[in-house]
Amino acid sequence: MKLTKLLLVAISVSFFVSCSNDDDNDPKGVYDNGFFVLNEGSKAKGTVSFSSDDLSTFTKDAYGTANNNDLPGGYLQNIFFDGDNAYIISGGSNVIDVVNRYTFKLIAKVETGLVNPRYGVVKDGKAYVTNANTFESSTDDYVAIIDLKTNAFESKIDLNATANRIVQQNGKLYITEPFSNSKLLIVDIATKKLDTPIDIGPSADGIEEANGILYILRAPGNDRSEIIKLRLSDKLISKIAFPAALDGAGFLDIYNDKAYYTVGNSVYSVATSATAASTTPILTSTLPGYVYGFAVNNNRIYLADGGDFGTDSKVFLYNLSGTLEKELAVGLGPNGFYFND
Repeated sequence: MKLTKLLLVAISVSFFVSCSNDDDNDPKGVYDNGFFVLNEGSKAKGTVSFSSDDLSTFTKDAYGTANNNDLPGGYLQNIFFDGDNAYIISGGSNVIDVVNRYTFKLIAKVETGLVNPRYGVVKDGKAYVTNANTFESSTDDYVAIIDLKTNAFESKIDLNATANRIVQQNGKLYITEPFSNSKLLIVDIATKKLDTPIDIGPSADGIEEANGILYILRAPGNDRSEIIKLRLSDKLISKIAFPAALDGAGFLDIYNDKAYYTVGNSVYSVATSATAASTTPILTSTLPGYVYGFAVNNNRIYLADGGDFGTDSKVFLYNLSGTLEKELAVGLGPNGFYFND
């Protein structure tokens, strides 16, 4: 009798543990365990595509499918995440669509305080979004602050400069501008004031943070491309120098202690500790057009073809050795990849 009871207890415990583990691995929604492709689209409409990580499922228009063909706006620029939510920035419609990142069901729309919004980050329940404002001026850009509890515009931080990509680290916002300004802008979140900017040279655009270092890609039209390495602890700058053969670098990503970068339709990599760039490509893509979006994650290289902005385009997935794994037909002007793992 005692043995039977012990056996039943053991089976019950085993069943409970097994079910608990299964529950932990259950997807949170149809768009869990995969990646989004942001399709910039036209002034009136952009789309978001989704693929599972194992490439077995694909949805060309995840937002439209989940929201009865409601539009997320046009000229989609960026997606950022906070908790279970995803925030889709529409530069053409001056709106941020807030959706559940696993179901893509619409939660709210942020429709005030935005003028040509670009990129966003999150810190302590607030979103910080760069705004290009009027494109005719190079000094009127600002950071919009959005309360994520209410999804309402709260205030703004004037930058007196042109702003584009943004990274948040240790309570500071680091902001690049891709044109003639040679400064990296730094905003103190606590004071909402600009710190002393750092001179990094003009045409700085791509920016990534890894292990306390900012990696910033510069590609000036009249000089060599390079990767600036800014150590945040002491603001020490070092560089990965590019030869003339790599002029016109386009995109940058950091993955597993390597810097991956594009020049034309070729992808290269070099150790983040390096001082000189590699000139041997991992791959040279046969895109019908040009690289318009780029990422490296989950042991893959992701390339988006800019296309002609008149017809839908494709994205191309390669392994880290440069072998093509998959082509996906997406929307108009795919410009970025966002990972929902």
